[in-house]
This record gives sequence, C-alpha cells and structure tokens, in this order.
Amino acid sequence: MSSQTKLMIVDNNKKRRSSLKEFLSKHSFLIEEASDFSQASNKLLSANSFSILLFRLGSSEQHKISTIQSIRKFNPELGIIMLPGQIDTEFAVSLYKKGVIDHIIKPDNKAGLYSAVRNEVLKKDLLSDTRMYRERIERIKDQQEKDLKKALALEEIYDSTLENLMTALDLRDVETFGHSRTVAKYSQVLAKILGIKDPETLDNIKKGALLHDVGKIAIPDSILKKPSALSASEWEKIRLHPSLGYGLIKEIKLVQEVGNIILYHHERFEGGGYPNSLKKQEIPKEARIFAVADALDAITSY
Repeated sequence: MSSQTKLMIVDNNKKRRSSLKEFLSKHSFLIEEASDFSQASNKLLSANSFSILLFRLGSSEQHKISTIQSIRKFNPELGIIMLPGQIDTEFAVSLYKKGVIDHIIKPDNKAGLYSAVRNEVLKKDLLSDTRMYRERIERIKDQQEKDLKKALALEEIYDSTLENLMTALDLRDVETFGHSRTVAKYSQVLAKILGIKDPETLDNIKKGALLHDVGKIAIPDSILKKPSALSASEWEKIRLHPSLGYGLIKEIKLVQEVGNIILYHHERFEGGGYPNSLKKQEIPKEARIFAVADALDAITSY
C-alpha cells in the first residue's frame, strides 16, 4: 500500500482513537485524528488529500450525518468507514444502503478494519490509474502525428492498465484469478475451433476471460469471502459484479469483446441469467464462448 495514504479518525473517545491510530500506523498510513466532526470537517472540506474517513458516532450524534454527506459530496472518492458504536445497527445499515458510508466495521474487529482500509486504498489506486490512462489517451488523441511510436506507447499504457486490474483481482481472490487464467486459455482454444483466426480478436477474448470477474473488486470481503451461506441481499450484491466490472472497463475504453465477456458472462443460453436475462443469439458470441470454457473448467476441476 501507498505510504502516502492519508486517514482521518473521528471519535470522541481519546483512548479508542489512540488505539486505532497505533494499529493503523503500523501499516504506513498517515493519520490525523479529531474528537468530533466540527474539528475534522475543516480539514476534510478544505482539500481532497484524505483517502479514508474512519468515524464513530454516539447515540445523540445522528444529526452529524448531514456533515458526512457534505464531506462525501466534496470528495466523492473518499472511502468512509463507520464504527457503529452506540448507533442503532439498522440505522447504520440504512446509511450503507444509501451510499453515505462504504463499510460498517465493529471497533474491535481489527482484521475487518484493515481489510476495509486496504480495499479503499486499492479502489483509489485503481481510480487514479484509470484517470491517468484516460488523460494520457486524450493527450495522444490531441496530437496530430499518429505514427508508429505513439501507437506502441498507447499499447503499452493499455497493457499496463490491464496488468494493474489483474493484479488487483489477484490480491482480492487468488482462487478466482487462477480460475480466470484457465478459462482464458480454454476460451482462446474454443474460439480457434470455431474459426476465429484474427489475432487481435483472440487476444481480446483472452483479456475478457482474464478480467471477467474484475467487478468483484468492488464487492466487500465480508460477502465475497463469507464462509456461510449468503443472504438474499448479499446475493443481490454479488449479482452486481458483471455491471460493476463493465463500468470500470468502460472508463478505460477497452474494446467491445472484452466488455461483452465481463458484462454477459452470467447470462444463460436458455435465459434466466443476469444482468439482462438474455438468451441464445442475444448473447454476444464471445460471451457464449466464455460460458462453454467456464463450464469446461468447472467439469475438469472436480
């Protein structure tokens, strides 16, 4: 993780603040602390230098939510982690559903806290890489000379961005990434059997297969790695990962074959899949190829 990641801890209990600061400082974060939001908001609303806000509210402080919403509006990329404290759990969950906060972690769950902070750092790094990619692409587009050297430079940026995404996926779930490598190989073989010979198309099918589960980066570890059965609401969040992954890919303008595999890899030939309940020829060819490769891996893995 970046040694420059900056956190703000807001808690009216000095001992608890010190404990959190001591724990997080071990992981090379830059930490500032405040006893309440009136003290913290000046800093949080004056610069986008903070990556994460970690806070705890007492039962009489629910009115401070409007301040948190203002901070969120000022810095949309700020990761906001709530330590429930005396706040009613149902109220905390409602804030999560409304998008006011990103995580709800019990104060004594240090492993969960570190995981949430790590995920927010990873998310911010990915957004930063995406912005950098887009800015560099725009600069290249604005240049009049479209020579070979620039084309090669663009390809290098493209491949670097893909590598960052695949590394991020590997960090979240090694097993998922191992599966992605296998289905990428199978997808290319099947595509060749079906008569696809264009090297660029084959390469895009491989990239789409490698990144098909990239949307899981945005799914909390508490759901993604839950050892017991998922609830109905948790399954709803899991089913969002194709759309989340496609949204990320659209931001870096990857080619359509890649996006089609990411968005449609859970559609089913006879219908009933997600996110769009497509069937038969409505499903893009590359996504159908991937579905066969995915089934083949499932059969041969057990």
